[in-house]
Amino acid sequence: MPSAASPPPDPGRSGWLIGLGLCLLVACGAATVESPEAKAEAGSAASDAPGPSPSAESAPVAARPGPAEDVVLVTVDTLRADAVGFGGAGPGVTPVLDRLAAGGAVFSHAHAHNVVTLPSHANILTGQLPYEHGIRDNLGFRLDASIPTLATWLQAEGFATAAVVGAFVLDARFGLDRGFDLYDDELPESAAAAGFAGTARRGDEVVRRGLEWWRENTGRRRFLWLHLFDPHAPYAPPPELAARFPGDPYRGEVAAVDSYLAPLLEPLLAGEGPPVLVVFTSDHGEALGDHGEMTHGLFAYEPTLRVPLVVWGAGVEPGRRAALARHVDLAPTILAAAGVARPPGLSGHTLLEAENGEDVVTYFEALTATLDRGWAPLRGVIGGGHKLISLPLPELYDLDADPAEENNLFGAQRDQARRLAAKLPAESVWPPRRGAVSGETLRSLRTLGYLGGDAPARTAWGPEDDPKRLVHLDREMHRVIDLYQRRRFAEAAEAGRAVVAKRPDMGIAQYYLAQVLLEDGRPREALEVMARAYRSGATTPGLVRQLGLSLADAGDFPRALEVLRPPAESGDPDALNALGLVLSEAGSQAEARRVLERVFATDARNATAHQHLALVASRTGDWATARREAERALARVEGLDQAWNYLGAARFNLGDPAGAVTAWKRSVELEPANFDALYNLALVAADLGDVDTARRALSRFIAEAPPARYGPDVATARRRLASLGG
Repeated sequence: MPSAASPPPDPGRSGWLIGLGLCLLVACGAATVESPEAKAEAGSAASDAPGPSPSAESAPVAARPGPAEDVVLVTVDTLRADAVGFGGAGPGVTPVLDRLAAGGAVFSHAHAHNVVTLPSHANILTGQLPYEHGIRDNLGFRLDASIPTLATWLQAEGFATAAVVGAFVLDARFGLDRGFDLYDDELPESAAAAGFAGTARRGDEVVRRGLEWWRENTGRRRFLWLHLFDPHAPYAPPPELAARFPGDPYRGEVAAVDSYLAPLLEPLLAGEGPPVLVVFTSDHGEALGDHGEMTHGLFAYEPTLRVPLVVWGAGVEPGRRAALARHVDLAPTILAAAGVARPPGLSGHTLLEAENGEDVVTYFEALTATLDRGWAPLRGVIGGGHKLISLPLPELYDLDADPAEENNLFGAQRDQARRLAAKLPAESVWPPRRGAVSGETLRSLRTLGYLGGDAPARTAWGPEDDPKRLVHLDREMHRVIDLYQRRRFAEAAEAGRAVVAKRPDMGIAQYYLAQVLLEDGRPREALEVMARAYRSGATTPGLVRQLGLSLADAGDFPRALEVLRPPAESGDPDALNALGLVLSEAGSQAEARRVLERVFATDARNATAHQHLALVASRTGDWATARREAERALARVEGLDQAWNYLGAARFNLGDPAGAVTAWKRSVELEPANFDALYNLALVAADLGDVDTARRALSRFIAEAPPARYGPDVATARRRLASLGG
């Protein structure tokens, strides 16, 4: 029974339901194994023609001579090349960026190598291609400690270095923090609590924090990297920009990014400070329905592969450049502009030198659908004005004549296709090696996987596995997520079952369905779905964790522990957190503590582990430790409602009932369905004489707490409310 004097009997509703993250459908990168030999199939239409000249809203800014004293790298998530004014969107959308472009070098044929965030940024920061540095997807990969980055090179030259990132996908746990004096990845919520990509912050906050650091380090050579996440789905621009761009929230988000960057870029454009090099680009684009793709990650057509790229500042001659530019070219460009000798191992060249020749090609890949769903892997090459997409149904496009990629020339130009196919690098290991966040190789990949799903390893695919033939399933999964987010759970469950019926080996679809059923209050059905998927091997790591949590919630602790122990052995922090939580529920507090403490070996700042340790300490009556662990969790992530709940219990039992009430109020504010905190708040507020707070909390608890779990407490609450005249 929940009470002020003891912690709740379970971690609360959020402890048992992982939840659907907003980015679960976003894919990432890896590479195919076979060169295209199958019969060609025409591609779908896309609109991505080269944009006009940079906006002339203000006069160009003259280039500054000499090496750059400072370097600013700005990456915007999910920004199409044609979404900015200088790329074709027209005046009024991005006036600040248009001024930057007018005074800098604009690369109108710039491309990413991946179509998702983490590998793209690894390409930018290391100057290596994805199969070289090894990061092929958003999660399940970590940059190896042996690989240097822009930050490590510049730091060694005496630069002060800082990064401020806007989303969890670039959290320090993935290894890109190496070499940064400051790596600011503080986000509103923990990834474990909110689902993978629900954790992000607005770009104005990113820029504000970056500027604070910039000013604090005046007088030193500085390297600042800012990552703004705002144009990523779901699109929700500020109200004033939503009103300016009615019916086009993506455009509103792009305009918001421009306004957020103004405090950073306008002083630089005005010539303030020492010579600076500014590099502006995006990690990838956004399909917005082109070629049937809703967002990004599935295909690698120009709307998601081509990126805006501006290099402005010291030593840069303004103008538009038509030569191929790639993300791997940015590291050598920045180092050259800063006067730093080129280190070995870079795959690109500096863009400040003479334009590259015909031998330069752009390698690209899109592999998440392969790793997660078992679909055919996508690799390709751009060179000589042509683009080859290697799939079971291969594609070849003349980008100069056909920028929308409407006319597949593979059948008509086999010689050209063979020349480009010869430039595809061989894949030495398949599937790509995935690991825990610690960098250790994950065990049991083929049976459990890590986050996105673990499709069976394959070396050959047929036309039925080509993502062009399966894009309808991608749209259907988007519909499941959309219905889920609008809390139309019955419809979402029906749509999820339809997807599972069409592709039962796709573990990610099984995971979506189980989550929807849990939210709809159908735990038995969800458990059946997860158990079947687990037996057949059609799982994701998230599904395995949720299966273990759901088994524990049903009281089957032996089976829950049997499911959770193998993935926890890999050292994955999320699996360890789930196992530790279930051990605590099963009454094994000492083992739970040992398991949870293992999390810090791979993720020293894991707030969820501190939160669970607070629960374990509460259950053993160690209130001082409970308070300390809850405070550590909240120092890392303020928005953890259960940590506030445990802090309230600790404060109460340490003789601070007023502080307990404050903590429980915050817990309920963050999660109105935290009925344990609500109940504790009601009783202690009543004891302190705060009758209004007590009445409101008791009334809500009586009206909303699930009777199956809180029946006796509801009866107690009714009696207490009556005694208060409620």
